[in-house]
Amino acid sequence: MTKGIVQALLAAVLFGASTPLAKQLVGHVPPLLLAGLLYLGSGAGLFLIRLARDRGWPAPTLTRHQWPWLIGAIFFGGILGPAALMTGLVNTSAASASLLLNLEAVLTALIAWLVFRENADRRIVLGMLLIVIGGMVLSWPDSDAAISAHWGTFAIAAACLCWAIDNNLTRTVASTDALFIAGSKGLIAGVVNCSLALSMGNYLPSAEIIGSGMLIGLLGYGASLVLFVLALRNLGTARTGAYFSVAPFFGAGIAIALGEPTSWSFWIAAGCMTAGVWLHITERHVHEHIHTMMEHSHGHVHDEHHQHEHDETLNISEPLSHTHAHKSLRHSHPHYPDAHHRHAH
Repeated sequence: MTKGIVQALLAAVLFGASTPLAKQLVGHVPPLLLAGLLYLGSGAGLFLIRLARDRGWPAPTLTRHQWPWLIGAIFFGGILGPAALMTGLVNTSAASASLLLNLEAVLTALIAWLVFRENADRRIVLGMLLIVIGGMVLSWPDSDAAISAHWGTFAIAAACLCWAIDNNLTRTVASTDALFIAGSKGLIAGVVNCSLALSMGNYLPSAEIIGSGMLIGLLGYGASLVLFVLALRNLGTARTGAYFSVAPFFGAGIAIALGEPTSWSFWIAAGCMTAGVWLHITERHVHEHIHTMMEHSHGHVHDEHHQHEHDETLNISEPLSHTHAHKSLRHSHPHYPDAHHRHAH
């Protein structure tokens, strides 16, 4: 659990910082092209890292049934989501946009609960409600608000919905190579968005702007996504989304440090969302539960959930990855709905 929490929080820090930094480039690059450069940097960087790690590009371990889930995740999270966010940043301050990204955690959890039947207790639900209230306060119209600003809010909310769908689709392939998942998403989304932008008549910016955009993408989208996928294995979708919801606060803090002004609605929204995130990260879920028999493959160590025999030829240095079977087991301990704890309540 602790490992998954650390992974989710590190992913949040990297992604949160990317929003105000990308905002600095919005005036120099059209939104769709900027989205493409961010993901192209992510994909290219992770591609090189995987080549160095494996001394080549090994075949992916996805099954025939997992490919549609990954393709769907790439479409929503890699193509539609970043394009919507960059469009929203044109008409929204980086601080407000960062806080609005809290809606991603809410929508991720709603889909996880309603579609994939993950467990949720009252503490998590109350935290989500506070985050929603904060988002409503932040987007509430006032006498000085421009129509364009509200369209920016809607665009960012649409990006959150796209990433929420992406998170839940990625959950089904989270046990495979995280570098392959994140690198594939980056390369495909980057090529598609850049190609669309150039076909619409946009021109490439200076080499300095391209380099900055790709570096932000590698850290804020690529490395962040790898850590997010690893956290999904340990925490489940809704809880990973809950921990990841601290990302907007890092983004908002950086935006304010860069000199962006704030309003009373911003601080009220920040208070509501802070309370909601606090409820999430202080959750303790423990009860007696039953593990049914199952067989799968993923990286693991020999803890209480992984007590099995090995082939004599297998290198058993930990952590290791191989196909293994779980026997039926009844016990009680703190847990999240990870790959081993998707049971009824």
